[in-house]
Amino acid sequence: MPRSVYVLAFGIFAMVTSEFAVAGLMPQMARGLGATVPQIGYLITAFAAAMALGGPVMTVALSRLRPRDALMTLFAVFLAGNVLAAAAPSYPVMVVARIITGVASQAFFGVTVSLAVRLARPEVRGRAIAVVMNGLMVGTLLGLPLSTMIGERFGWRAAFWAVGALTLVAAPATLRGVPRLTRADGGGGAEGADLRGQLAVFRDVRLLSAFLTSTLIIGATFSAFSYLNPILTGLAGFATGAVPYLLVAYGAATVIGNHVVGRLADRHTIAVLVTGLTLNAVFLAGFALLAHVSVAAVAFMLGVGLVGVTMNPAMATRVQRAGNAGPLVNTVHSSFITLGVMVGSSVGGLAIDAYGLRAPLWLGAALAVLGLLTLLPERGRNRTAATEPGTAKESVPSA
Repeated sequence: MPRSVYVLAFGIFAMVTSEFAVAGLMPQMARGLGATVPQIGYLITAFAAAMALGGPVMTVALSRLRPRDALMTLFAVFLAGNVLAAAAPSYPVMVVARIITGVASQAFFGVTVSLAVRLARPEVRGRAIAVVMNGLMVGTLLGLPLSTMIGERFGWRAAFWAVGALTLVAAPATLRGVPRLTRADGGGGAEGADLRGQLAVFRDVRLLSAFLTSTLIIGATFSAFSYLNPILTGLAGFATGAVPYLLVAYGAATVIGNHVVGRLADRHTIAVLVTGLTLNAVFLAGFALLAHVSVAAVAFMLGVGLVGVTMNPAMATRVQRAGNAGPLVNTVHSSFITLGVMVGSSVGGLAIDAYGLRAPLWLGAALAVLGLLTLLPERGRNRTAATEPGTAKESVPSA
């Protein structure tokens, strides 16, 4: 695996740490900005909306740049957003700062995944995506507790200054460690095409189906993940002080699952997705049924960690086969993933209000089953291909 792929993962880690910073510092930020805790919660929504809507626009705006130059531009925009957040004198300024960082983060994800695919050999591209996604998993494991610890000890603004410092380390590392490819290098196809050519691929029903599956996978996972704290304390009976350690264990499970899926994603893409969704539905339903039993609750929570967001390498591989490995396709895919986060967390919250703390777990199981249904046409095509002479069940992408 090229060393440059690991450098790209470090950049993702910086982005994810900024994304999670608000979640761990809500009370402090509310006091510092003269806002309510729900208003601080809206900063998370603003960040997610900026990612989903602004990320593809930013990717198109940078499409004429070489990939490494695009990453440097996005680092600069991201750094500016975090500096503005750290120095924000008021809540409206903080909203603007989160929108800026959200747009830069989403575009960075798209360009990074596309570049990782181009840097890796065809037979290990799924593993390359997994390495890059480890930046996301380690961000889940360490980003939130680290930013929370810094904010509690030195003030919430220090957490954003720390992310800025992390960016100043990641950007030079990327500049030195990532080759300066041309837009057309690597045979990605979409990188060198005009905008009309890049947009044409979105007419393919298979690509839209892949986007939908990804949304449902992430929606199923985040309907549970968004409410792990109240579920573990309100149903499983854990003390509040135990929750951070349980979340670290959950993050460790995602790192392990991501590694395994990355190994299998290239040659067994659909099988991995079917298995992951099936297990996730079982784990979420089991969690809902036995949430009041502490040992069972932890076991099912770790199961969700193993087979939830860890499907990312297989999801990305499927999307690239249906479309291409270009930055715009990957960024739009990330937008659909973000949509899954928004659907899972928002509908899960409504479900809690109506039916109690077990409801988001049942919602997650239902979304996982819907995700399985979206894979039925793909399974049918694979069976047909397997019966035809000279065809492979799942080919390695040529992007």
